[in-house]
Amino acid sequence: MAQLTDVRVAPNGRMVLPKAAREALGVTGAGLVAVSVDGDAVTLTSMASNVRRAQALYRAHVRKDQSSDAFLEARRLEAEKAPR
Repeated sequence: MAQLTDVRVAPNGRMVLPKAAREALGVTGAGLVAVSVDGDAVTLTSMASNVRRAQALYRAHVRKDQSSDAFLEARRLEAEKAPR
């Protein structure tokens, strides 16, 4: 079940991330989180979870005989050909 907590934002934009949120993200002490903004919704994710997600995507799309450099080059070429 989702937990809702009010967080005060200081005039300079700083805020304190509640302990439950830090624990859920695995952030101890100083750390990094990724902030995603979609309209009026903001999502925080840990860098570790983003790395795991990227690794899973890589494993799902790479061929067994393909180096990571070749994989990234193929994705770059696909992106260049995609309509904008």
